[in-house]
Amino acid sequence: MIPFSSLTIDDQTINAVETAPLPITDFQALSEQELYDRTAAAKTRLSNQVLILGHNYQRDEVIAHADLRGDSLLLAKQAAARSEYPYVVFCGVHFMAETADILSRSNQTVILPDLAAGCSMADMAAIEQVDDCWETLAKILPVEDVVTPVVYVNSAAVLKAFCGEHGGITCTSSNARAIMEWAWSRREKILFFPDEHLGRNTANAMGLPRDAMIVWDPFLPNGGNSEKAIRRARLILWKGHCSVHQMFQPEHVAYFRKRYPEIQIIVHPECHEDVVKLADLVGSTEFIIRTVSQAPPGTIWGVGTELNLVNRLKREQHDKQVFFLSPMVCRCATMYRIDAAHLCWTMENLVHGHIVNQIRVPDDEKTMAKLALERMMALS
Repeated sequence: MIPFSSLTIDDQTINAVETAPLPITDFQALSEQELYDRTAAAKTRLSNQVLILGHNYQRDEVIAHADLRGDSLLLAKQAAARSEYPYVVFCGVHFMAETADILSRSNQTVILPDLAAGCSMADMAAIEQVDDCWETLAKILPVEDVVTPVVYVNSAAVLKAFCGEHGGITCTSSNARAIMEWAWSRREKILFFPDEHLGRNTANAMGLPRDAMIVWDPFLPNGGNSEKAIRRARLILWKGHCSVHQMFQPEHVAYFRKRYPEIQIIVHPECHEDVVKLADLVGSTEFIIRTVSQAPPGTIWGVGTELNLVNRLKREQHDKQVFFLSPMVCRCATMYRIDAAHLCWTMENLVHGHIVNQIRVPDDEKTMAKLALERMMALS
């Protein structure tokens, strides 16, 4: 491997100095300090050519190099607004990088440091399954007239494109209620996917009766429902979940309330409804960060979301007591695949003129997915 100190870069363009990309194996044996130093040096050499995005759930050694940190959609929008950066390195998971590519400017290239960083919840709704669901519903209902597909932004680009094509829309954990209101104002029913719990918790808060909701299991005929139940339902919830947020249980809430009577419980709406009903506050990761950060000194918080985020809150909000609302380690395992070695590898390859792991959504898919996203952003 060429020593990093010998690398050069032109002020205007990235000059290729090797014929092949640097292998990731050259970086995996480096120490944490070596990875930090070399990533920082690469970032300095690349200067205003690269923008590093760090999702809130990302590990600290990666966040340390992020120019921006936040939730996935916020980061994608911020990257698109900074079109002076031709390279966007998204330290998140695959669907997040896809969203960044959908919203990016034509001169921008989106890179995911490790293509194995996916999302188990997003994978719970394959486009073939959603197509089958839509076709099945069409045999029972005038589906294009009565059902609005609503897809969580934590989903593949092809699912966003499906919604764009069928008059549907995307939503986030913070605007799901407004999006559902919009969808029901247009059509009688909503098909909500891929996260069952965000949909149910939002509908519960809106007062939708339980008998107006059904769950669609893509592995069962009619999603496991009778035709009568499908016709009656106003909300069809896809059988999908976030493995991180399903770790939190009612007994965890009870434990912390008993031990700390003044504690405030704040959880993400991807949690099971039994946990949400026991919480004091429910909201997106940005809502959780903002609420705890702005809380008075000395307050006590039990936080039900990803461990990296909660640990960061503990360190940054040292005038409060912040507890992770589970006795078990509960990280986003796929997000965790973006590590210091993959980020360093990505950055040094850019210095050498090599783009690794570019995320490129096909143009037709991008057009329809962007339509679904723009419908949402027009309402937000």
